[in-house]
Amino acid sequence: MTREGLVLASDSRTNAGFDQVNVCRKMHHFVQPGKRVFVILTSGSLSISQSVVTLLRDDFDSGRGLAQANSLYDAARIVGDCVRRISDLDRASLERDSFSFNVHLLLGGQVRGQEPNLYLIYPQGNPLAATEDSLYLQLGECKYGRPILDRGIQATTSLEVAAKYALLSLDATMRSNVTVGPPFDLLLYKKDSLQVTRYRRVSAGDRDLNLIHSSWEQSLRRAVEQLPDIEFQPSGNGNSMGGARQTEQSKKKVGGSA
Repeated sequence: MTREGLVLASDSRTNAGFDQVNVCRKMHHFVQPGKRVFVILTSGSLSISQSVVTLLRDDFDSGRGLAQANSLYDAARIVGDCVRRISDLDRASLERDSFSFNVHLLLGGQVRGQEPNLYLIYPQGNPLAATEDSLYLQLGECKYGRPILDRGIQATTSLEVAAKYALLSLDATMRSNVTVGPPFDLLLYKKDSLQVTRYRRVSAGDRDLNLIHSSWEQSLRRAVEQLPDIEFQPSGNGNSMGGARQTEQSKKKVGGSA
């Protein structure tokens, strides 16, 4: 989230293993042009997230739920209510067979007359908002890509630059964790536009993704090589660990002669 609007990005991998890789879209749009724009990202159990999104879509298409939200907080509460509805249906059966009720959703968007924002909705249905001090929210496998966002995203960052950070964050995660992979869904929402005009699905062989990936790695290596060398102070006894061993041996000799 920046002063210009929102950048939302998600991968599409739902299962990963030596012999099974499933792909499913995790980004969903709910738009009333000129009135409301909501984008939802999902993580966790695919069956649970699909059920939640289906309820939201049915209500939205019927003019209920998100179609009547008067604020983004109201929308986050509506999403949380749908999570609880699915929990009431499925949680007991899942936990009886030792499966957890695992679903997280990230809601971004804007209602006319209000500021855009982001909300993270937990499995219990309660929402958490992004703030001026915490400009972005993540869900799913996020620890590998978080340092890039921590160092780069500011309130003054342009949407175009923020989109690069989003792709780099996903790329870093993909390099370290097999459960994350393309295609990536990338959406840029300009504040007060109240419509989706910049959306892109980025495949594994996408030219821009490969160019950003290779340019980033080369630039990072050059930057590290140009850092000042680390200085090491010489030890008076040579190797400090060797000196420690000599001291221990001297103590043993003294003890033995006594």
